[in-house]
Amino acid sequence: MFLSPYFTKQDQSVFISAQQASDFAKKIAGDFNPIHDVGAKRFCVPGDLLFALVLTQYGLSQNMQFKFAGMVGDNVELHVDKNVGDKFSICDTKGKEYLHIERQGEACKCDVQTAAFIKSYVAFSGLNFIHVLVPMMKQYKVMINPDRPLVIYESMSFHLDHFDFSTISLHLIKQDLAINGKRGDVTLTFELQSEGKVIGSGIKTLVLSGLRAFDDEQAQQMCDRYENRKLA
Repeated sequence: MFLSPYFTKQDQSVFISAQQASDFAKKIAGDFNPIHDVGAKRFCVPGDLLFALVLTQYGLSQNMQFKFAGMVGDNVELHVDKNVGDKFSICDTKGKEYLHIERQGEACKCDVQTAAFIKSYVAFSGLNFIHVLVPMMKQYKVMINPDRPLVIYESMSFHLDHFDFSTISLHLIKQDLAINGKRGDVTLTFELQSEGKVIGSGIKTLVLSGLRAFDDEQAQQMCDRYENRKLA
């Protein structure tokens, strides 16, 4: 499975090192948020890596809901139970919960389809900051702290009509931002397509914190720093 370089499994435990998490963020997800850098003061494992790990371990279901409950640090020992039902959580060995999962409908454990879904979804996520969130902040005349840009991945859900695909792509069809003081709740609605046909849909939610008035120059500097990190 293509995900194997990005985690280490021992019996029913999974470990993700800072280096593995950083490599996944940059090489697979195209995510250059400094919070995923090795040695970052507030380092955390990308939410998309946890999402991908769940699909790799438990398969792809027609309907799935993911809700994040905490940020995973460097080499935290996560317990991956072989026998789970339709509602379960990813926890560490001390019982701290990081991700809640619910699933319904038929299940698929085909590596080709699972890998196609993961790659398409994380590629979509990698484009969110520059191509979706910054234009949205400009539209609503607010922005996150440019010196400490923090976007929190809150939840994601999707529905698949069937598993008859070998390639799949995500297409953003709607975006909303609800502002409450210094907090902004982002909702991204997307379609799942294969060979030009819609085969499903999904919703992703994010939290923007520390909102302040939008400033074109500061926003451009924030984007430039992000792109420079990508080039580097």
